[in-house]
Amino acid sequence: MLTPNLKSFSRIASWTCDLDRSFHPPAGDRNMNKTFEAWNEMEPEAALSHILHCCTAHHWAEALVAQRPFASEDALFLAADAVWSTMREPDWIEAFRAHPRIGERKAAHASALSTAWSSQEQASAQTAVAEVLDRIAAGNRRYEELFGFTYIVCATGKTMPEMLTILESRLIRDRETELREAADQQRQIMQIRLRKWLQA
Repeated sequence: MLTPNLKSFSRIASWTCDLDRSFHPPAGDRNMNKTFEAWNEMEPEAALSHILHCCTAHHWAEALVAQRPFASEDALFLAADAVWSTMREPDWIEAFRAHPRIGERKAAHASALSTAWSSQEQASAQTAVAEVLDRIAAGNRRYEELFGFTYIVCATGKTMPEMLTILESRLIRDRETELREAADQQRQIMQIRLRKWLQA
């Protein structure tokens, strides 16, 4: 019969406690973002309503809420990507519907905060020439006819001519390839919006 090694048990117990603290930080950590800290402690329904501003896929949002509390903002960002990687087409489409078409201001399924963020992300539309906007509008229609969902691109830092070039290059793809590209663009947007939300 093996004799228990009490020192080994002690080391394991110590390591387990340290690991638990790394995922569940003490309440009131002074270095923690206040918005993040409050969200960690909210009732599930309230927490869900906040995170949905960043991405409107309910399965994604519900999974993140269920994983709380997060030890840090970085842990949340990593979990957001990990959960997104498990989503499927209905979840992606649900998220896409909250985005206005490139060159437009409002999406039917967007919250007021999401709409404001979209306006910031598409700021270059304010100075774009009419010809570019007309070509984007035509490209948006063609894209939706081909693929059945809105053209999604992470617009932050891009000019309207750049987004037109990207749009036209993506029109030649098959639907499965384009759907996965759109889902990754949505992931990038989601990561930007998580940071905007926490900095607000």
